[in-house]
Amino acid sequence: MEKEEQKKTIEALLFLSEEPVKADKIAAVLSIASEEVAALVRELQDEFSLARRGLQIFEAAGGYQMGTRPELAPYLEKAFSEDVSSNLSTAALEALAIIAYKQPVTRIEIESIRGVRSEHVLENLLKRKLIRVSGRKEGPGRPLLYNTTPDFLKYFGLMDLAELPPLEIEKQVEKQAEN
Repeated sequence: MEKEEQKKTIEALLFLSEEPVKADKIAAVLSIASEEVAALVRELQDEFSLARRGLQIFEAAGGYQMGTRPELAPYLEKAFSEDVSSNLSTAALEALAIIAYKQPVTRIEIESIRGVRSEHVLENLLKRKLIRVSGRKEGPGRPLLYNTTPDFLKYFGLMDLAELPPLEIEKQVEKQAEN
């Protein structure tokens, strides 16, 4: 298969998939090495960028995904404003941030940081598969432990948790260490 055919095939795979597609899967479909997939995807990303298209290819949750450019968000929100069910509430974002940075974490630990009860927020995040129960903490009552999921990474367009921005307190500690 020619290089242009390979790129067309990758573009179609990413367009049709709702989930990030791993390089290994693309490599298997095209019968090429994963390294070649990465090079082809980079070329596609450059072509989309140079053509100033409304779509882009990005890495998320260990694979590649196609989506809209962030600068188009205001127009897309205006066009699809009736679909607000996909937005997360402030409470959900707070709880999700705590879980992302402190995982594994218990409901009590989340509530002590937020200062309010969080069971309904956690239920919502569990239903949306942005978090999961990862076990139980040793100790009295053996409370559930929560972690983020690959859907969390996908939702926020992250490859892994290392891409989370540093917390303000971490920035302050780094500055003190430099001085």
